[in-house]
Amino acid sequence: MLIKTLTVGHLEANCYIVTDENSLLSAVIDPGDESNVILDYIEDNKLRPQVIFLTHGHHDHVRAAAAVSESCGGIPIYIHQNDIAPGPKHEFYRYTPNEVTRTYADGDEISVGPMTFRVIETPGHSPGSVCLACGDVLFTGDTLFHTSCGRTDLPGGNMDQLLPTLRRLYSLDGDYEIYPGHMDPTTLDKERRFNYYLRYAMETK
Repeated sequence: MLIKTLTVGHLEANCYIVTDENSLLSAVIDPGDESNVILDYIEDNKLRPQVIFLTHGHHDHVRAAAAVSESCGGIPIYIHQNDIAPGPKHEFYRYTPNEVTRTYADGDEISVGPMTFRVIETPGHSPGSVCLACGDVLFTGDTLFHTSCGRTDLPGGNMDQLLPTLRRLYSLDGDYEIYPGHMDPTTLDKERRFNYYLRYAMETK
């Protein structure tokens, strides 16, 4: 499994292109902006995108989704129902469903070639935030960062939801490589040890 990170937009969100190196089948996670950059990488490497996954509906993670889908033959776009407009009516929620929109929920599994992505509902940063587990990799959107976590002061954010979400991530079996929605990768074991917010969530349960 090859993971390419493209940092896009003025908020420097991470778009991930996850590819099976044998078949070149791929998934695009959080195409937040600069569709030309994303599509150039896909074309230059002769990838075969099958699906777009959105970890949540904030504009810096969804803005290029429709353009990427259309340029890739109308591939489906998956998002949690709770982050689809016209849910929370605020400028941060910009994903409007179209004919290729699909919804996913906790425990759903979606295969892209030999890769299987499992949906973990992680509300708190937004009502419909999810993490996506694929093997020993976890794409956490804006739920969990290196030594930090998603903010809850935006419309739809909820600390009472985020704390049990963080406890759930802390309690996952084993270790994961974590690819967050902003900034650098980390590991779940490192965050269990050094992330104040994870540790606080466990102390307050």
